[in-house]
Amino acid sequence: MSLFAAIRLPREILFGKGQRHVIATVAARLGHRALVCTDERFAATVAFAEIMAALEGASIDVLVHDRVQPDVPRDTVAVCVEEAREFAPDMVIGIGGGSCLDMAKCAALLISHGGLLQDYYGEFKVPGPTLPLIAVPTTAGTGSEVTPVAVISDPDRTMKVGISSPHLIAAAAICDPELTMTCPPGLTAIAGADALTHAVEAFTAARRGTDPSLPQQHVFIGKSALTDHFALLAIKLLGRSLEKACRDPTDEDARADVMMGALAAGCAFGTAGTAAAHAVQYPVGALTHTAHGLGVATMLPYVMKYNCAAAAAEMTEIGLALGLDGKDRSTAEMADATIDEIGRLFAAIGITPTLARLGLPADKLDWTAEQALGIDRLIKNNPRPFDPAAMRGLIQAAYDGDLAACVM
Repeated sequence: MSLFAAIRLPREILFGKGQRHVIATVAARLGHRALVCTDERFAATVAFAEIMAALEGASIDVLVHDRVQPDVPRDTVAVCVEEAREFAPDMVIGIGGGSCLDMAKCAALLISHGGLLQDYYGEFKVPGPTLPLIAVPTTAGTGSEVTPVAVISDPDRTMKVGISSPHLIAAAAICDPELTMTCPPGLTAIAGADALTHAVEAFTAARRGTDPSLPQQHVFIGKSALTDHFALLAIKLLGRSLEKACRDPTDEDARADVMMGALAAGCAFGTAGTAAAHAVQYPVGALTHTAHGLGVATMLPYVMKYNCAAAAAEMTEIGLALGLDGKDRSTAEMADATIDEIGRLFAAIGITPTLARLGLPADKLDWTAEQALGIDRLIKNNPRPFDPAAMRGLIQAAYDGDLAACVM
């Protein structure tokens, strides 16, 4: 028997218009003292005031930390935790974009287990359960509401770092598409492209075998039957509605599709993991200071082209999920059409097409390739192996905008 699957998700996922109104009800089942992590922008909204009033009405005491910064600088987590210690929360609520949710995860971790954040870098370093977390996304991209990872910026390191543990998974994810309605088109595009990249990389991830110990030794274990289900759902929803949501931010159905797509992509890659597009983005992002979602999306068509030799069948399924007609097309032709459609969609929503235009210096291509190849947890998840020459060739192709050069 070869059928194998694994997945780790929140105990409760609530999705739909108006679900923000049940945050207080869900919180009341978890405790009576909540640390709320958000940013200044959302803290000034009517929606946030309504959520706070509902928590107060449910007899839940609240401490608001509304100074979450993009990419969660390491030392800001310590500030938040120190503020919360005397308050002694029995739950944490993260409301906002991916950084707000990651801050909430990190705060719950340090309040529960102490120490320094860097003590937990890597996989399976969290020793046990943390304070229960309610994750409420206001953007549709990172999937952090359902994933076991938090990403932070460490000033002592060139690249961002991650903490990966099933203990970081939220107790409840509450996803209300109405909270994304004010998200501007540019951010909608970058976040949605990030989600689509998550889904494609999860669906084309390497199969790592059926060893029962695999999920006990690794947080990210490659593709499986269950992660494939969520990845294809994400691709279908994002393929049909991401462009619409960017073109018309008031389109409620498109907003719902994109948020559900980001959620489903998180369900997929939170166990399957991501691969080479993410590995390249770590050094590229460190050098260009561009948004994570923009960088991974820039790389995705090139990585897909490189991976065609090992994942052409998966590329065909991705194309079908995107709505392409597979009739009278060979697998190779369908794979190429799929990559073309990803490129067309990204161009339509304003994704930067090359590493050169992203701002990567020409004299940093070797360094970028070396750093990307060294991120083993991502590179080993790629369906087609890399050696130094192949990675350098991929970086050059993405710098030049030469998809054909990815066929090596």
